Amino acid sequence: MTARSPAAVLGTAALVAALLAAAVQVEAARERAYPTGEDSEESLYLRSGLALRRLTGAYNALAADVYWIRSILYYGGAKRRLARPQGPEPPPLLAAPPEEYALLYTLLDLTTTLDPRFNIAYRFGAVFLAESYPRGPGRPDLAVALLEKGLRERPDKWEYMQDIGFVHYWYDHDYRAAANWFRKAADVPGAPWWLRSLAATTLARGGDRQSSRAMWEAIRQSAEVDWLRLDAERRLGQLQALDDIDALQPSVDAFAARVGRGPADWASLVRARVLRAIPLDPSRVPYDLTPDGRVRLSPASPLWPLPDEPQRTSARTPP
Repeated sequence: MTARSPAAVLGTAALVAALLAAAVQVEAARERAYPTGEDSEESLYLRSGLALRRLTGAYNALAADVYWIRSILYYGGAKRRLARPQGPEPPPLLAAPPEEYALLYTLLDLTTTLDPRFNIAYRFGAVFLAESYPRGPGRPDLAVALLEKGLRERPDKWEYMQDIGFVHYWYDHDYRAAANWFRKAADVPGAPWWLRSLAATTLARGGDRQSSRAMWEAIRQSAEVDWLRLDAERRLGQLQALDDIDALQPSVDAFAARVGRGPADWASLVRARVLRAIPLDPSRVPYDLTPDGRVRLSPASPLWPLPDEPQRTSARTPP
């Protein structure tokens, strides 16, 4: 397969954010036009990428674009449906994909079989797959499988190695494996210098917020396209929200200890001059204050849900 031209790659990248928004608009229009009911069942009649390559012949790249657009619409539509109030509870991390995302990996696999050098499909597709439910299927294992498929086609693609490290770090919390992949990426000619520092920091302090900030800041600065940069900025905002919650909770607890009950709302703390104003998260949405006096990120915030912060681990064997 002939590599895509820079213009084609940039053109596809520029469409991604618009297509994600379009998925939401298309789904909303469908629901306005038809009575509300059970979501329609998605299906694929051809699941073999090799068979599809034979059928599309000289039009493999065009077919890959079609399946990539379908992947984006499928992912965006599922996210919107799951954003409804009282959505289902998250499944176990490595359970079979929820039915709402059941075809996502298959669509991405077809896309990258039709065009094995489709860089954006590997990188964005891995983010889609790894995203925790309900924002995604919560399948970091499939995200790694997709990126490893890309590496078999392009063994010198340090970006895929970096992305595998990122999946192990952020979603698996396997910091030894993450450091190993960052180190592999650093060894590739042309890779940025900071990957070696990131590998050392991850191995020494994996899981703490300082090392997480270093990772996301590095990704933000090196992002090839705006969508990846904006995602890194969102993650940095989540880390700031975790810091804010840690700073606010002692003030709430001290107020409750002094008056013998928890505050009814943020206004109570403002009137008592415990706080200057109602606290807002980095996206400018007020934090929630629960009836039992716990500070939480609002589900209405674009930063929701916040990432888990497990204890520093990992005795698992790196790849």
